Amino acid sequence: MPGVSPPLPRLVATDLDGTLLHTDGTVTARTRAVLTALDSLDIPVVFTTGRPIRWMDDLWSDVGGHGLAICSNGGIVYDVATHSVTRSCTVDVDTLITVGRLLRAAIPGTTFALETTTGFAREEGFLPRLNVNAIPGVPLGPLESIVDDTVVKLLARHDELTPEPFWALVESTVGHLVTTTWSSMGTLVEMSAVGVTKASTLERLAADRGVRAAEVIAFGDMPNDLPLLQWAGSSYAMANAHPSVLALAANRAPRNDEDGVASVLSDVFGLSVG
Repeated sequence: MPGVSPPLPRLVATDLDGTLLHTDGTVTARTRAVLTALDSLDIPVVFTTGRPIRWMDDLWSDVGGHGLAICSNGGIVYDVATHSVTRSCTVDVDTLITVGRLLRAAIPGTTFALETTTGFAREEGFLPRLNVNAIPGVPLGPLESIVDDTVVKLLARHDELTPEPFWALVESTVGHLVTTTWSSMGTLVEMSAVGVTKASTLERLAADRGVRAAEVIAFGDMPNDLPLLQWAGSSYAMANAHPSVLALAANRAPRNDEDGVASVLSDVFGLSVG
């Protein structure tokens, strides 16, 4: 009916790097105020990120020490209040070994690392400048020797190819075995179990709370956000987003360094903060 405002979203889903966070990785006072205001309205904010859990520790106090986070591109649902993994979508060992074998044959020079429900492991040739000794207990060795049944994301890297051509090669080689995506500026492809994305995990999480896709507002900036933005009823690409994200999303938010997510949410929910 004319003059009737659309219903407000019942759930907010936002990526972190390049989206909610400034380029320096910080959360501004304005963004914190908006998150606090949404909490007071009982609007859940789910942080949907490619980051592993271990890269989130310094952020919990800024984004609120409660709620839920979808980490590792949908591989993990993390309860912030209890600091525990409540759901994981792992890649089976045989698939991991097969993917490694196929990629080595098709794209010589590819090296691998693993994100697991409990930490990280890598091959010696994967970013050798990493100071493994600074991370106690990190397994180091050939892919076949470090895989187990806790892997939620396989990382493939190449030091000579550029990002998008490498992603295309990986997808054409193993896209029938895993879900591939790309979210960094480097030549790094991320692989999850078939069908596992930020969107698939958020869909299950939202359904548990009786929230439909049409009632979700989502924000993102990189190709790993594409399934999320396609699924959500209201989608926003950051002004600084990858061209594929700008083409897909129905709406555009100001740049991450301009508090774009906070700006949109303030307008949508009529918040007087910041």
